[in-house]
Order: sequence, then C-alpha cells, then structure tokens
Amino acid sequence: MKDIEISIVIPVYNSQDCVIELVERINEHLAGFKPFELILVNDKSKDLSWQRIIEVTRNYHWIKGINLKKNAGQDNAIMAGLGFARGEYIVIMDDDLQHSPKDIPLLYTTCKKGNDVCYGSFLEKKQKSWKNLGSELNGYLAGKFLKKPEELYLSPFKIIHRSVVDKILEYKGPFPYIDAIILGVTSNIVQIKLEHQKRYAGTSNYNILRSISVFLKHVTGYSVYPLRVATFIGFSASILSFLLGIYYLLDYLLNDHKVEGFITIVLLIVFFNGIILICLGLIGEYVGRIYLTINNKPQYSIDTVIRGKQQKICE
Repeated sequence: MKDIEISIVIPVYNSQDCVIELVERINEHLAGFKPFELILVNDKSKDLSWQRIIEVTRNYHWIKGINLKKNAGQDNAIMAGLGFARGEYIVIMDDDLQHSPKDIPLLYTTCKKGNDVCYGSFLEKKQKSWKNLGSELNGYLAGKFLKKPEELYLSPFKIIHRSVVDKILEYKGPFPYIDAIILGVTSNIVQIKLEHQKRYAGTSNYNILRSISVFLKHVTGYSVYPLRVATFIGFSASILSFLLGIYYLLDYLLNDHKVEGFITIVLLIVFFNGIILICLGLIGEYVGRIYLTINNKPQYSIDTVIRGKQQKICE
C-alpha cells in the first residue's frame, strides 16, 4: 500500500466527452502529489467511454481502467474500483468535472490531519432544482435512518483513509451504499467547503425515476426504520377505524342517527387498501433484497482490466 499515497476512484457512465479532459486536469493538479493512481470504472456505458479510457492509458502509466460486463450502478462500480485501489488515501468523485481535481490536494491535506474521512461540501450546487431538493431530502432522511450528523453533507466527492476503505470492502452484499457503510464504521469525519462546477459536457445520467430507485435501494438496504413507519401507519389506521366504529355505533344508539354515504365508504376502503398495498410493497422490497443477498447476487462483474500503456491485467 505504501508505494501509492493517493488513489482516485471514478465511476464512468456515458461520459465520453469528459474522460480525456478529466484525466488531463488530474495530471495537472496532482503533479506534486505523486505517487498516485487513477482508477476509471466503466459502468457499461452506452457511448464510447471505454474507448476513451483505453486512449488515456496510452499516455499515463498511473491509470487503471476497469470495464464491467453489465451496468451495476454507481456504488457498485465504486466498490469495484476500491478493490483495485492501493493508496493510503482514496478519493471518490464523479466523472463530469463538477468535482474539480484541483480540490483533491485540499481534501488530502485535511484528511491527513488525523481524520478518517473528509467530504467536500458545496456552497451552491450547479444542478437542476429537483436534484437540489432531492439532496436535501436524502440528507434529512439519512439523519433519521442512518444517524447522520445534522451538519454533515453526504457528498459524492470525498477522500477516505485506507483503514476505512478496508472495512468498506468487507461488505459483500449486492446493494452497497458507500456513505452508509462509512457512517457505520467511523464518526471521525470532517467536511470542507468547495465550489461546485458546471458539468463539462453532456447531460446528467439521473432522472427522477432513477433517483427514486437509488434512494429506495439505499433506504431499504441499511435501515429498518421504514418498516417501523409502515407498522405505525397500519396501527394508527386500525385504531382510527376502531374509534370511528365506536363513535358511529354510539351515535346510532343514543341519537338514532344512521350513517349513510356510499361514496364515503368507497373512499375509506380505497384509502386503507392503499395503505395496505404500500406497506406490503415496502415489506416485499425488503424480502426481495434478502432473497438476492442469500443467493449471492454479485455486486459487479468485471470484463476487462487494463493499466497504463494498455497492459492488460485480466479479461
């Protein structure tokens, strides 16, 4: 491990126009921090991202390229990269240059002061409003589900000490959530303010539906809190219906009032059936994840690994 001080792990997906510029900026800003390495994990991109990764390995010996057999998702791709990282400190960042390589030295020097993890926190995120709202919601729920400190922003741009990365790699389940594992391993975490950049090229790979899917994977993978919420809702609905039944029975016996209203009955049935279906769906999500876990669903599947000068490691 000691021969590499910094490893940079970047999951790449449909970013063919960013890869070369990303590598050149890393080379520019980390020239004084050698030895370091860059690990680019191609998450089965639909464009020419893998070809661009092959191109940059011709010029830089400190690059490893990992090509996955199928799309595994961001956190799974990061796990693949962490498995090949040899550095004492490991940086994780996005591939679109919204995380600037010039900030890596600052993350490194801050983490080296005795911290296990240093997150980059952004004063203003240059992305769509719904994504900002989603980040705030994710942070709030992470505080409830994962006991995240209120002031901590779980940024995808961070640097992690080797001791924590080794613990992360002990997780063998099919649904890794890097930040949740970090919070479960250490509380020695700091953050620093950084500037969020505009995307260098292309458009975001996340839409609302995909973001919701990722969010549900994270929530149901590392907390039973949603199950407790479902239990509370079901219990409350039962109590409410029981109390309403007593109220209408007493009203009929004491005041001779008959409860009428077909529409009201239908709406109540639909409402409570909706609650039941939501709770069953939530339970099914947990059961499905348990099923995939005990059947050893792999986190990722590697097709090819290359390193600088296109020396092939495995295929």
